[in-house]
Amino acid sequence: MKEMPYKTYLEESEMPKAWYNVRADMKKKPAPLLNPKTLKPITKEELSSVFCEKLAEQEIDEDNAWFDIPDAVLDFYKMYRPAPLVRARFLEKALGTPAKIFYKFEGNNTSGSHKLNSAIAQLYYAKEQGLKGVTTETGAGQWGTAVSMAGAFFGLDTEVFMVKCSYEQKPFRREVMRTYGAKVTASPSMTTEIGRNINEKYPGTSGSLGCAISEAVEAAASKEGYRYVLGSVLNQVLLHQSIIGLETQSALKKLGVKADVIIGCAGGGSNLGGLISPFMGEKLRGEADYRFIAVEPASCPSLTRGTYAYDFCDTGCICPLQKMYTLGSSFIPSASHSGGLRYHGMSSILSELYDQKLMEAVSVTQTEVFEAATLFARTEGTLPAPESSHAIRIAIKEALRCKEQNSPETIVFGLTGTGYFDMYAYQAFHDGRMQDYIPTDEELAEPIKRLPVING
Repeated sequence: MKEMPYKTYLEESEMPKAWYNVRADMKKKPAPLLNPKTLKPITKEELSSVFCEKLAEQEIDEDNAWFDIPDAVLDFYKMYRPAPLVRARFLEKALGTPAKIFYKFEGNNTSGSHKLNSAIAQLYYAKEQGLKGVTTETGAGQWGTAVSMAGAFFGLDTEVFMVKCSYEQKPFRREVMRTYGAKVTASPSMTTEIGRNINEKYPGTSGSLGCAISEAVEAAASKEGYRYVLGSVLNQVLLHQSIIGLETQSALKKLGVKADVIIGCAGGGSNLGGLISPFMGEKLRGEADYRFIAVEPASCPSLTRGTYAYDFCDTGCICPLQKMYTLGSSFIPSASHSGGLRYHGMSSILSELYDQKLMEAVSVTQTEVFEAATLFARTEGTLPAPESSHAIRIAIKEALRCKEQNSPETIVFGLTGTGYFDMYAYQAFHDGRMQDYIPTDEELAEPIKRLPVING
């Protein structure tokens, strides 16, 4: 049998020309977003006051399976797509496993992560609508970097509210954003009413994505010609990120390989949802079966320890309510080094799929994540982002299970980005200063008590 190549690239002509909307194949759809004032399902017109009009359409559409990718976005994608599917032969050898391990590498672009796939789409629609600029939040900085890059490409003003602990831990990502022309503010800040209120209520807080989202939405609403863009959680974002899974699906078919286990890190759901959506579609249609595993930080375990309920998407409680697995919008995660996963809730699509037991979820501590990251770097030669390394940790665990069972399964995981701006985290790990924090049941119960009461 012919040996598989280490890296599998698709031809440019094989790159997907449309995004896939998994909701179209879901028999039980995710619950609708609710207007925070009326508690009624939100309309496209209401969403359009926050998001671009085309994005509002994509957000609520649950019938159309395919959305054509605009030519301008396709042309931009060609800078770094199709992205490689890589077989991790050296990791396989180090583990002594009969399993085949593949990873979809999304870090081979200037922004350093998969986030650019949605950022360029969202800012394209903002430009088409004739807007002046956008506001957004960012956790570890990957999304903020991607928005800043897309904003520079389309000539749009960008303002980024960066979670305070990441603003301090990852100064170089902040500087990349500024290089692209973005204004970057540590959140919670004193520049918005919501930021001032959060600082007063939680003095010295390290911030959270929920806080930064509130500030970014307030900032967008206060400026004529601006809209808010979000890098995860939303249906529109998972739609754009489906290009990851579509390319992975095509590359595996090109190799004549079927995946058994598909793994992704999970914070708000953009990477995981994008990776698994086309495969989940096959499962929903009865065409194939897969195991899907979401991997989240033990310090912010929305799927594994959260409550499935309607909750605000932001700490300031001004955004639409979404039914999701949540830790409560007032939950402030510990200042872990995986800033991109420090969000209190999970995508409504993934939450519904998890509730239907169509996918699994596990949580891991950050020291075991960095142990996996170090092994991956030493065997495969790429320094992974802390977020991506959550998926690596469970891919290793699954590969060792295959070794124990002598089972030659195929494992696929998403390598969402590189970790070259995360060296303070790696330094803390190597110096033995990294600590694991797992919230107690009592700590998790308090924010849940403050969940909004939704009748019906």
